[in-house]
Amino acid sequence: MKKIAILGSTGSIGTQTLDVVRNNGDIRVVGISAGHNADKAEEQIREFHPEIAVIYDGQAAEELRIRVRDTDTRVLSGMDGLLELAVMPDADILVTAIVGMIGIRPTLAAIEAGKDIALANKETLVTAGHLIIPLAREKGVRILPVDSEHSAIFQCLHGEDRRQVHKLLITASGGPFRGKKTAELSNIRPEDALKHPTWSMGRKITIDSATLVNKGLEVMEARWLFDVPLERIQVVVQPQSIIHSMVEFEDGAVMAQLGSPDMRLPIQYALYYPERRYLPGERLDFTKLRSIEIDEPDMETFRGLPLAIQAAKEGGSMPTVFNAANEEAVALFLDHKIGFLDIYRIIEGAMNRHRTIENPDLGQILSVEAETRRRISEEWNK
Repeated sequence: MKKIAILGSTGSIGTQTLDVVRNNGDIRVVGISAGHNADKAEEQIREFHPEIAVIYDGQAAEELRIRVRDTDTRVLSGMDGLLELAVMPDADILVTAIVGMIGIRPTLAAIEAGKDIALANKETLVTAGHLIIPLAREKGVRILPVDSEHSAIFQCLHGEDRRQVHKLLITASGGPFRGKKTAELSNIRPEDALKHPTWSMGRKITIDSATLVNKGLEVMEARWLFDVPLERIQVVVQPQSIIHSMVEFEDGAVMAQLGSPDMRLPIQYALYYPERRYLPGERLDFTKLRSIEIDEPDMETFRGLPLAIQAAKEGGSMPTVFNAANEEAVALFLDHKIGFLDIYRIIEGAMNRHRTIENPDLGQILSVEAETRRRISEEWNK
């Protein structure tokens, strides 16, 4: 019986992870966590009977504690609760499906405790890859990517000599505004940006897909996951979301992972790696596939990608500034406080103000994050 704990069990990746658990009879969920969704957490407690449930919000945790007092599940709250969940003795794998930099400390704690990581939290490697990857190597812990693009690369590299990789090709759908120019984006509303053409994702990542920030985060993450320099990572637009990513080798051969856009596939692959299991759902039908489109990303209009690459090249604490500024900007946009194009202005402004720390420790990363958020909040929450 494989035992897992899930950071972010009520979000998009978390709920799809539980779908995978339902489809297989040999996974036990020993821990779950949510931000404030006590209703969904209660449903999950009553279905999966975890030992620990964490609600980050203290008031929601107290409400949940009362509602599930007839169960054996302990309800915890705050960062202390997330850290306890991360190091649970019974858990073999920690699924990091939580959104944002809040996932860094629990991920580091889980690695210290020798837990394998099914990684869906981009921000962990984007801001602290220089801490995470060496620690994982030291502890003999596997980092198993859950993002569809990184899972695709991971699958293409299975059994291959990674020293023979020439280039990684990360695919992007182009989001809901592919083909539009800057002038056409000035009056975009959150409701428009949340209509992704192919994938069903959480609100924050859907906005990141529309700005191409998400692809920039994936480039940063791929650099750490696969030890490939930035100049050998290329983003291409594949609007049908059929090719999930590719690897070009030294001899010119290109391997691609294809499939229907279903996040349960990379989740299941991470949980059972290297085993493959039957997964119910839509299959890719090549008899109905007449063409596969490939295009270059519009880096002039969708500035999230070039700004991310700039932050990655600067390195040190700059990716933390990029990420924190984007999280603040997306929250402001979703609250109808700023326009779509203001997201880029906020990120660029924060990066221009920052003096980079070359090799930040965890305390410095979190301090830079807090300062970046504070400045943006003071400037834009008026």
